[in-house]
Amino acid sequence: MSSRLLRSVRSGRRPAPSRSYLARRLPMVAAAVVVAGLATACGPSSTPAGSAAPAGAQEPSSATAADRTSQDASPAASATASVLPSASASGSASASASPSGAATGSSSGSEGKGGGAADAGSRSGSGTGSGTGGAKPTSAALPAPAPAKVPGPGYDSSADAGALIDAALRSAKSDGRMVLLDFGANWCGNCKAADKVFAQPVTSALLADDYHLVKVDIGGDSSANSALLRKYSPSGGTYTMPVLVVVSPSGTTRVDTHVTGNPSLTADGIGSFLRKWAP
Repeated sequence: MSSRLLRSVRSGRRPAPSRSYLARRLPMVAAAVVVAGLATACGPSSTPAGSAAPAGAQEPSSATAADRTSQDASPAASATASVLPSASASGSASASASPSGAATGSSSGSEGKGGGAADAGSRSGSGTGSGTGGAKPTSAALPAPAPAKVPGPGYDSSADAGALIDAALRSAKSDGRMVLLDFGANWCGNCKAADKVFAQPVTSALLADDYHLVKVDIGGDSSANSALLRKYSPSGGTYTMPVLVVVSPSGTTRVDTHVTGNPSLTADGIGSFLRKWAP
């Protein structure tokens, strides 16, 4: 009797749910809670008004969506992970290729510079050579001639005046100076005054720089010297000593004081005369 009552009581109890069933339902419930939380956080659903989801299918669909999202995410993540090594490899390849490119650019740039320098050098060399070859040679500057010798005071009656004049003309042709002939006498007062001025440093420097001075004695009986006076001062007549005649290197008379008159026999007068007829 008691065993029957126990069976009836046991048969009236509901069987407890199995653990496997709870294990299957708990992820769905958790997923539904997560989806509900996300829906609450994101705001109202974007489903158009008037449309309704079928009843009883919301929780499984949410779970399925969550499962699909996790499944879709895992291939994407794996794909991303698989892509990253290739990207890094390509980056490393490009990084490793960049030095070679830089080397190529630098080498080509250096070649360009070298070629440009070589071309510039060849052009400059050819231009210099052609310019040097076509230029006319310039004559070297001639050294300044040594100062001419200035004779001392007085007149040498024994000297060969003709030979002295010829030598002075030859020197004038080589150095470009003028020849100054001084016809006078040792007893002539004006000639002595002129000699004092010729001996002064300023006047002596003018004579040494620009003239070959030849003194000819016409105070004696020398017919040769008298002939020289008439040659370079052909106007004749009465001569007032000293007679100063400037002769060019070719032997042509430039000025004759027997015609023009003597300058003032002072440093200023003779100096102005010498500067006026200097070469």
